[in-house]
Amino acid sequence: MCIFCDICEGKIPSKKVYEDDLVLAFDDINPVAPVHTLVVPKKHFDDIIDLSSNDDGTYLKACMNAVTKVCEEKKLEQGFRVINNCRENGAQSVMHVHFHIIGGLKLSEKML
Repeated sequence: MCIFCDICEGKIPSKKVYEDDLVLAFDDINPVAPVHTLVVPKKHFDDIIDLSSNDDGTYLKACMNAVTKVCEEKKLEQGFRVINNCRENGAQSVMHVHFHIIGGLKLSEKML
C-alpha cells in the first residue's frame, strides 16, 4: 500500500491544512522551509503522467484549487513555489502524485 493513500484514508496521522472530497493537503514531516505543505489527490495516481493520462481534469483541477486554499491559509501572498517531482530521475520519493508548496521565506533560484 502507498503511504499517501494511508494518510488520505486516516490510517497514518498528518497535520491537515486543507481537505475536500478529492484532495488532502498536509504539512511535510521534513520541511525545507517554514511552509512546506503537500497536496495529494485522494485517488492514487503514480505520478503526474499517470494523472494526466487517467483523469478528465477533475483531480488536477482539485489539486490546483487546493494549492490556492493552502496559500491563503498559510498567508503566502508574498510568493511561494509549487513543485512536482516525477519518477526516479525527477527525484520523486513517493510514487503517488503530489505537489509541494514551499514558502514562508524569500526563495532563491539556487533552491531549485
